[in-house]
Amino acid sequence: MKLISTNICKTSDIGVNDNLFGGTMLSWLDEAGGIMASCVCRSNNVITLKMEEVLFKKPVKVKDLVRIYCRVDHVGNTSVSLSLEARTVNLIKTTEDLVCSTCVVYVHVDEDGRPKSINKTN
Repeated sequence: MKLISTNICKTSDIGVNDNLFGGTMLSWLDEAGGIMASCVCRSNNVITLKMEEVLFKKPVKVKDLVRIYCRVDHVGNTSVSLSLEARTVNLIKTTEDLVCSTCVVYVHVDEDGRPKSINKTN
C-alpha cells in the first residue's frame, strides 16, 4: 500500500464520545482515494461511485496522526477500484495501528459528468 495522506485529529474533528467523528474519517478516506484515482486516470475528473462497508476497529483521539494508505485493486474501462486503510501513528514506538479499511470505486468522467475511458497506455 502507498501512503497518500496524513491528517491530525483536532478538537474540531471530535464527535460526542470524544473520538474522531466517523464522517470526518470517511471524508479523509474519500479524499485520499480521489487523489489516487486521479493519478491513475491522469485526470482530476473522477467521482466516487461506491464505498464499501467501513468497520471502525480503533478510536482516534485528539492529537492522533492518521495515515491513509491506498492500493489499486483494478483498473477497468472507466473505473478504478481501490483498497484504503487508515492507521494511527505512534511516533515514539514508530508503530501504526489499523483504524479502519474499505474499498472504494471511482469513475473517470468527462466535463459533462459522463463516464470516460481511462487511457491505460500513458
